[in-house]
Amino acid sequence: MGKVYLVGAGPGDKELITLKGIRAIEEADVILYDRLINQELLNYARSEAELIFCGKEPKLHGVIQDEINRLLVQYGTEGKVITRLKGGDPFIFGRGGEEALVLEKANIPFEVVPGITSGISAPAYAGIPLTHRGLSGSVSFINGSNPESRSLKEWQHIANGTETLCFYMGVRNFPKTAEYLIQAGLEKTTPVAIIHWGTTNKQKTIVGTLETITDRLDEITNPSMIVIGQVVLLHDQLQWFNKQALENAGASSL
Repeated sequence: MGKVYLVGAGPGDKELITLKGIRAIEEADVILYDRLINQELLNYARSEAELIFCGKEPKLHGVIQDEINRLLVQYGTEGKVITRLKGGDPFIFGRGGEEALVLEKANIPFEVVPGITSGISAPAYAGIPLTHRGLSGSVSFINGSNPESRSLKEWQHIANGTETLCFYMGVRNFPKTAEYLIQAGLEKTTPVAIIHWGTTNKQKTIVGTLETITDRLDEITNPSMIVIGQVVLLHDQLQWFNKQALENAGASSL
């Protein structure tokens, strides 16, 4: 019987993967990798390792996930070492739990290698601490892909339950999300930041409020992380990554 490593590849910066994650790539006979991982991580794979792309299109998640589950069981039953390389963290909106359940049912040994999720890393690279004394002592991570599936009571819980809100997969439907959050009690002036391709050289951040940010959504697409709360106000002072990129660009032009 083989073994499966469910590995979090981190948010995009290749240096943010763990040492254990790199070792799992190096040891794998088969690597099933996602669309949003840094492709340079595959350079750690052995030359004879089989690399299988498992990218998901927005409306085909279920179909592709079924195929991924089938491949994990197939290769695991064949006695191979499989590394399932997933963007961010396997257990934070990564369907790692579903894959682990499939492996458990098939009696295939597996190990979870946590990764740095975009919910904490993208804001950090944008100079937004999710908690900050006097501004926020609590954080929620929320799937933003289908805001209309939640009741007003659920939105009230989200709006009032914590001081910082982080929405994954929520750009396309954010106008509805903003509308529901305002209906649920958040002020229209609540600060919002949207961070596109966080931690990579394509990173871009736009800032506004629940009322104004929707007018700027044409400037940004997925993959993006949305942060809502007073901590967003620290972005202008703490955006170290953008300053570093500008400094590096200046140095390279000398």
